[in-house]
Amino acid sequence: MTGGPRAVIASRLFPPEVSAGAFRLGALALALDNAGLDVTVLTTIPPRHAPDVRDATGLTIRRWPVLRDKGGNVRGYIQYASYDAPLLLRLMCSRFDVVVAESPPTTGLAVALIAALRRRPMVYYAADVWTDGVISMGAPAMVIRVMRWMERLVLRRAHRIISVSDEVTARLIALHADPARIATVGNGIDTDIFSPRADAPRVPGRYFVYTGTMSEWQRPDIFIRAFALLAEEHPDVGLRFYGQGAVEQDLRALADQIVPGRVAFGGVVSPQRAASEIRGAVGSLVSIVPGIGYDFARPTKTYAAAAVGTPVIFAGPDAGGRLVREANLGRAVAFSEDQIAEAMRNLLRESADGSTERMRGDRAGWALANVSLKAVARRVADVVTQATQQATTRIGGARMAHSGNDEGSGS
Repeated sequence: MTGGPRAVIASRLFPPEVSAGAFRLGALALALDNAGLDVTVLTTIPPRHAPDVRDATGLTIRRWPVLRDKGGNVRGYIQYASYDAPLLLRLMCSRFDVVVAESPPTTGLAVALIAALRRRPMVYYAADVWTDGVISMGAPAMVIRVMRWMERLVLRRAHRIISVSDEVTARLIALHADPARIATVGNGIDTDIFSPRADAPRVPGRYFVYTGTMSEWQRPDIFIRAFALLAEEHPDVGLRFYGQGAVEQDLRALADQIVPGRVAFGGVVSPQRAASEIRGAVGSLVSIVPGIGYDFARPTKTYAAAAVGTPVIFAGPDAGGRLVREANLGRAVAFSEDQIAEAMRNLLRESADGSTERMRGDRAGWALANVSLKAVARRVADVVTQATQQATTRIGGARMAHSGNDEGSGS
């Protein structure tokens, strides 16, 4: 507690929950605290599988029970409502000078309503474009129209909008967001945890690793199918998955069917454990299904691998692939089993001849210079602080004007 301007962060995701969104907002809360703001976080009780770690000191974190799916995620309209509906009352009972809202737009809409009633600025953190995601899932036309209307309304009501990439910014503008209100800050990874200094993995050996969410828009089954093409050539090599998601059970069934005994599933692990597994891998696997609305995405999985210095195999559209190629972070290929299998063979050769270790420092150095989560959080904190100062000036000016009108009317 600092006694400075009061900032509220409203998000269903926050540490110790393991997700890119949780890491991003955890870093922002600390950056705002370091900037002198009094920070309160209105979030959820974490799932059972979340790491058992203490909340950061200096922050006020208020947690609320929420409905989760079988994987422990707040994912689905009923689950979102179980967070958004109580959030209205929680915000009404909170004192704040600025409020930061994380997606989905349902949360943004709830926050926008209270911010308007309280005449306080809202900063909307647009890590992705929700309408694109709904379209990619094949939602009914009515659902898409409602989500598009809701997202546009949130973008109009936001005092400032935080975008994580130029591609996301372009999509936001296509949804009629005011370009002057958008701050493109980039995305990042915790380079203190994800670094070449990460501990060696618990189980040694040669393996490729996939970490994080396993969803329909990533379709990580393609890595199992590609691995099956070279499994006999390299009987000592394995494939490891860490995380969870909607398609996890399908992945397990596929692995048992085509490469039995060669694919391990480790569940949700701490960031430190994930960094360790990436550190020991021949390559880290990242995918996005092209043509379903996420072609603009640059997954944080890529940044995590780069920060550790492990090469990436990225399968998917050009935005993510171009990043891998330009920064020499590994191999960028089409969403193709054959091309992924060939990339795996190349990385196995580079691991054997020492090329991977020779390039580890360069890759990690690039990540430290370009995608440090602390640096991104500081940029976002600057935007939030400016919004607070502008609002304070505006409200103060309005009060002075009102006071002057009272004096004039009484003369």
